[in-house]
Amino acid sequence: MLITKTFNELNTQELYDILALREEIFIVEQNCPYHDIDYKDKDSIHIYKLGDNKIISYVRLLPKGLSYENSPSIGRVVTKKEYRGKGYSKLLLSEGIKYISKNFQEKTIEISAQEYLVDFYKSFGFKVEGESYLEDDIPHIHMILKLS
Repeated sequence: MLITKTFNELNTQELYDILALREEIFIVEQNCPYHDIDYKDKDSIHIYKLGDNKIISYVRLLPKGLSYENSPSIGRVVTKKEYRGKGYSKLLLSEGIKYISKNFQEKTIEISAQEYLVDFYKSFGFKVEGESYLEDDIPHIHMILKLS
């Protein structure tokens, strides 16, 4: 079951679980101290998957102007370690692309992808733009998806 909510629709338990999942993967597992709470969540759409009565996979959709001036973005794509390999991140990314296309009515999505995931994003039609760069000491690459 996928759940889509605005920030104001999230209850405190959902928000706590989302932040805990992001911290577990992006900060602890990847050994990367950074400011996950960037105040963009309040203006974003949050999509997550429940499993065993907990959030096991998550993605956030950022309207134009939050991360990129002229395009919406998708970020914080994450799945708990024990649930990886089941297609949940693919499912959530696909749902996020559809949501942006339908509700944001934009023609382009921009992302800052961790470099090791370039092929994953290419499988959705994202194209590499520019050279690799470090973001929080992790190699990233700018990618763009043109929506039809």
